[in-house]
Amino acid sequence: MSKPYRIVIAGAGVTGLTVAALLARSRYSDKLQLTIVDAMARPRHRSDDDTALRVSALATGSAELLRSIGAWDHVKNTRACAYECMRVWDEAGSADGATTLRFDAAEFAMPQLGFIVENVLVQHAILNVLDDANVELVFDTPMISLQKNGQRYRIELAGGETLDTDLVIGADGVRSFVRESVAIAAAEFPYGQNAFVTHLRPENPHRHTAWQRFLQDGPLGMLPLSDGRISVVWSTRETTADRAMHASDEQLGHMLSGASDYVLGNLTVAGPRGTFPLCARHAEHYVLPGVALIGDAAHAVHPLAGQGANLGLQDAAVLADVIVNAIGNGETPGDRPVLRRYERARRGENAAMLHLMTGLNRLFATDSALVRELRAIGMRLFNVSGPIRDHAVKVALGGSLSRN
Repeated sequence: MSKPYRIVIAGAGVTGLTVAALLARSRYSDKLQLTIVDAMARPRHRSDDDTALRVSALATGSAELLRSIGAWDHVKNTRACAYECMRVWDEAGSADGATTLRFDAAEFAMPQLGFIVENVLVQHAILNVLDDANVELVFDTPMISLQKNGQRYRIELAGGETLDTDLVIGADGVRSFVRESVAIAAAEFPYGQNAFVTHLRPENPHRHTAWQRFLQDGPLGMLPLSDGRISVVWSTRETTADRAMHASDEQLGHMLSGASDYVLGNLTVAGPRGTFPLCARHAEHYVLPGVALIGDAAHAVHPLAGQGANLGLQDAAVLADVIVNAIGNGETPGDRPVLRRYERARRGENAAMLHLMTGLNRLFATDSALVRELRAIGMRLFNVSGPIRDHAVKVALGGSLSRN
């Protein structure tokens, strides 16, 4: 038997762990030597932990991908909140107005549109799968260098260990060490906004609905949690986010109740707070010989539609398919012509989503009366456009869509 291909995945986030699990469970797993390296401690989740601040909206298609690697049942049985409806409206209108965009799972013969889940819970569930697979897990260990070594790359880890690789998969986030080490440039599109995040207890039930109100300073998203609370992501001016961070609980409740137009009544602070700057990024290339970027290392989009995690999981699925098919065809998975198949499949789609999110954020931020009227007309038309609505929901679900 020939020597197995050495693949090192940098980053133990959801995207990196998923590509590792897909490869570990593939029909050619015996031809792969897989290692995951992360600078942080191993993420762990207990069912009696409070809901973590960082949550993601996983599309139904993403949940099915996690089911395929054996991780979804643990997530769903521990703590996942299905959302069955979405409501999106402009601050110039109202949540029940004619221009509000409405999506209901029942309309599309689906049990739900997606799930709100904690990132750390998903990581924990995938790691449980990897514990039973032939994958080396290296935590608390930063990479300190990544250099070309002939036709391969050599990784030096803190502590002095070196790894010679056939393929390095950079899944190490927006400030990717892998991307920077191999000098792949990334275009940046600053939004001039910070994302403020917290959990709140609404006066009225969230009704398993994801709510989003577009304000001139940026969108306010409210996601349902399984215990009746909501997770808030408020993309707003830095000064407003800073004011929210330092407000008293009572003041913050008033701020967010007003910003949400009281669609869920009065909101009471019921969780920690955090804030981070928003900037879209897109790598000039996703691949080089022996290197592939996935997830936030390759692209970062505005959180207004909650598509970041889903795009990263789609990257993981496509790259794993490309690698497995290449091995089946007798090809070397780290060769650039092989990796270019992944790049061609994903870069255009990710770019389209990035620019759509950027455009929507700017469109709703304008105070032009003409633009506001055109927005209202467009939203009314969208609500009655069957094929366009079907396509939008299909993209959001990350899978196929059928009507009765």
